[in-house]
Amino acid sequence: MEDAKENELVVTAFACTDCGADLKYKPGTEHLTCEYCGTKNEIPQIDEVIEEFDFHEFLEKKSASEETIVESYVNCNSCGASSSLEPHVTSAMCPYCSTPLVVEQANDEKVIQPNSLLPFKLDKNNAKDEFKKWITKLWFAPGDLKKAALNFDHFKGVYIPYWTFDAETDTNYIGQRGEDYNVSETYSTMENGKSVTKTRQVQKTRWYSTSGNVKKFFDDILTVATKTLPNDSVYKLEPWDLENLVPFDKSYLSGFITEKYQIDLSEGFEIAKGIADSEIRSLVQTDIGGDKQRIISLNTNYNDITFKHILLPVFVSAYKYKGKLYQFLVNGRTGEIQGKRPFSWIKITFAVIAVILLIGVVIFMSQK
Repeated sequence: MEDAKENELVVTAFACTDCGADLKYKPGTEHLTCEYCGTKNEIPQIDEVIEEFDFHEFLEKKSASEETIVESYVNCNSCGASSSLEPHVTSAMCPYCSTPLVVEQANDEKVIQPNSLLPFKLDKNNAKDEFKKWITKLWFAPGDLKKAALNFDHFKGVYIPYWTFDAETDTNYIGQRGEDYNVSETYSTMENGKSVTKTRQVQKTRWYSTSGNVKKFFDDILTVATKTLPNDSVYKLEPWDLENLVPFDKSYLSGFITEKYQIDLSEGFEIAKGIADSEIRSLVQTDIGGDKQRIISLNTNYNDITFKHILLPVFVSAYKYKGKLYQFLVNGRTGEIQGKRPFSWIKITFAVIAVILLIGVVIFMSQK
């Protein structure tokens, strides 16, 4: 019980060394800036290797060895996300669905401490500028969409939880190799009212049974640990510059929201295996060779599995448009933007009518 207490870190606000006010992290820097007196409070830079943990050993012994942090989280009654709250906050909106949060229901929760993170590189104004450029270029967007989307009251910087996995894979497979060849084939057709016989080349495939083994080392298979964001958007925020991960320091969290992971370590590894499987299948097809390949069975062993629990920076804009939730995501390092948007069927209809009229004019002019 004493060991667990030693490993527990409490996330709190940081005070300015000059005036004592609460501090916030300034993206792209290595210091916390005081909004009141302008004093820069440096974040101590720790020169240490980002540690990776043994997957199986952690699952067996995590109750005794894991480092945890205690932070105040409030659950969203609409989308289910658990988001952190800054000190002294009396009202807040869910960053993922813009639902008002019941701040009074916030609870202190103990979670596995991330062992590294990528700090925000873009500040909120940089992200807003990139977002404005992107949304103004959207074709057939409803006119009032831009007003809704550009309401930056719901534009929040969020640290999203991820797992990364390293593993050596050893795969035995059974399959078939297809080799193409051509044969001449006669056929009958009608020409000038008469039946004639012709010859053509037809491609066919000979199939041969095969089996083999492929090996591959996977480094940093990245799996998102939240169920709140759509996978088809959040994974398109990649690539991330994971080589610039820094050891976890709660100073970087100041002024931002941190989401609690919803996908645990075991479930995260199952997702990682699915990501690795597509690469393994590609390797097997190359190993089979020939012109075509069929994979009948795969048996993959994962060895020397290690993992990291990390936080990655994302700006999230969430709003409801005509009763439907829309989310836009901005990579807090690169400015990459992903998200789904509604379409204006009125604008689309007018565009189709305009194209039809233009085609009609062209045909009319060509006939004259």
